[in-house]
Amino acid sequence: YGLACLFQEKPFAGINGSGKHNNWSLGTKEGVNLLNADQVTKVTGNKDVFPVLMAAIVAAVDKHGDLMRCSVASPGNDFRLGAMEAPPAIISTYLGTAVTEFLDAYRKGSDATYTPAARTVKTGCRSVADFTVPTEDRNRTSPFPYGGHRFEFRAVGSTQNVSLVNTVLAAICAEAFKDFADQIEAGTKPQDVAAASLDAHWKVIFNGNGYDKAWPAEADARGMCRIDSGVEAINVLAEPKNLALFADLNIMDPLETLARRDVMLQHYSGIVQIEAACMVDMIVRQIIPAIHAVGIDTKALMDAVRAVKTKLHFIESQADDFTKAKGARELRLETMETCRAVCDSIEETCPASAWPIATYKHLLFLDCNQDAFGASTLSSEGSYSRARLGSSTPAI
Repeated sequence: YGLACLFQEKPFAGINGSGKHNNWSLGTKEGVNLLNADQVTKVTGNKDVFPVLMAAIVAAVDKHGDLMRCSVASPGNDFRLGAMEAPPAIISTYLGTAVTEFLDAYRKGSDATYTPAARTVKTGCRSVADFTVPTEDRNRTSPFPYGGHRFEFRAVGSTQNVSLVNTVLAAICAEAFKDFADQIEAGTKPQDVAAASLDAHWKVIFNGNGYDKAWPAEADARGMCRIDSGVEAINVLAEPKNLALFADLNIMDPLETLARRDVMLQHYSGIVQIEAACMVDMIVRQIIPAIHAVGIDTKALMDAVRAVKTKLHFIESQADDFTKAKGARELRLETMETCRAVCDSIEETCPASAWPIATYKHLLFLDCNQDAFGASTLSSEGSYSRARLGSSTPAI
């Protein structure tokens, strides 16, 4: 069909992009799912195991929300997180009403056993029998909801390798488990350890709408982790507590962690530099000649391109990776966006036959570009073709 698979998080402005959902759980070598309340309680014969594990995970999310945000930091995700199509850049966890109420009672001294209720899904199909599923549901606006038997990290970018994501999740939970184990082995009752931890970290539990405009202010008031900038998020790898976390668990020594930070910053700025250079090339070699040929004033667009080039040259001149990446983020989310707006306004007045690159109609609505036999009609419209110009094209 001549289609291409795009892994970019946000290839088209104004249209929902792409991401990954990283489903994560913990199991023993014997095959016991530690996040399956019924299973772990039955196998261990201990009703405290599930709530204690959940309390430790809640603590890990609260203590290391910055690392979770870091693990999903990428240029494309800066367009998506919190944009009504992906969870916000505020790290919280959704547990659902049933689990939240159970843990709330547990931290107050309840000795009840958590047993998830089930609901029946009626298929309405003779060939497929009805089946039961846990009542826990994913909150699609939460970055880290519990969905029954697993958590789902919903903020991962579509271009990202999930190795760092899962390394971070495993590391922060391992630290929390060790902290709990040390206290229990020193003689503190497991329920008391879990209760004290839940009291300290309860603020990270949020079962509401993450897209609600009031949520960022509430999250700030709670003192939760909120890092809007992917560049700032990457840089938290250099924080002393995070260097110590990976070193103490023998995952990475401080130099290795810092090296990963540097590579992530270089990747961020490198991607933006490539995109900015491509944007300049498209405008200078295609759009400006095309609109000049049909008599459209090019001054505003030429000025916008100069601004992109100036910011691009500034980034290229910087030696410090963090400074360069911060400049790249400003270029991508501010300077390039301004230039894009100028292009869009000109496209509205430019004859379709003269516009030299594909429009959203051509890119997204294939049925508008094919005849009754499925053959492309683009060539007959003159779309994508390089404008035939004289020698009077203005210089940038």
